[in-house]
Amino acid sequence: MAKRILITGAAGFLGSHLCDRFIAEGYDVIGMDNLLTGNIKNIEHLFPLKNFEFYHHDVTKFVHVPGNIDYILHFASPASPIDYLKMPIQTLKVGAMGTHNLLGLAKAKNARILVASTSEIYGDPLVHPQPEEYWGNVNSVGPRGVYDEAKRYMESITMAYHHYHQVETRIIRIFNTYGPRMRLDDGRALPTFMSQALKNENLTVFGDGSQTRSFCYVDDLVDGIYRLLLSDYALPVNIGNPAEITLKEFAEEVITLTGTSGKIVYEPLPQDDPKQRQPDITKARTILGWEPKVDRHEGLKRTLAYFKDSIR
Repeated sequence: MAKRILITGAAGFLGSHLCDRFIAEGYDVIGMDNLLTGNIKNIEHLFPLKNFEFYHHDVTKFVHVPGNIDYILHFASPASPIDYLKMPIQTLKVGAMGTHNLLGLAKAKNARILVASTSEIYGDPLVHPQPEEYWGNVNSVGPRGVYDEAKRYMESITMAYHHYHQVETRIIRIFNTYGPRMRLDDGRALPTFMSQALKNENLTVFGDGSQTRSFCYVDDLVDGIYRLLLSDYALPVNIGNPAEITLKEFAEEVITLTGTSGKIVYEPLPQDDPKQRQPDITKARTILGWEPKVDRHEGLKRTLAYFKDSIR
């Protein structure tokens, strides 16, 4: 009998790719999303399948799914700065109340749950690269605090359920990820650069562009999530690509790839914007046997092809 998995945030960028992966692996998949930032088009190709069902539901309200559940992937949350700055209360609620509800469901169903944390729990890091043991440098009352602290609370309550209720839990810390199904208007660097380049507009770089990011292609990330879910490791694991690049260099890569006539223009750096972001993936390599396979040039070509199709 096929294993049954609930994926929250199923219509989002990452959630929809996770639905695809677990369908391909032979699971019965229940997708759940309130469509606040997700797009039903990301999963409409799955609707005809017998082993896929969709619940239009907000996980901050009581979550009920009839029948057995073997696994839960909690990926419901606004994830881009433009979204969580516009929806701060919803972001806090899904990290706190939503996680609480899903941990309760995991306990009731005797299911293993993996929660999606983020590199943002490290804040503007004072340690580089960032290992899982680093506690972070977060401004709890700054504008980004609604997202950072929601994820830090998520990790805390997840470990509480693990220790107090013996729920099988897994925690992934996701670093910058990109690929098809990202929204062009989600405010993050890659889709913003791509959108501006495709319109022959200037590319907006904040600060002097010396701040770094590490971009992981979505297929690699999904494989890391799959391996972590099925592992025996309960503490947080970084999943990301350690190939670090400055945002100025990244904008230049996009300009070269797209052939745009746009130039780089500079704007003031937003408050608490991290100056460095690079994962230490030693744990992922040793515990999961995982490391990224898709290099940035190939990943960007695939992503550009998707964006070109989406704006036609």
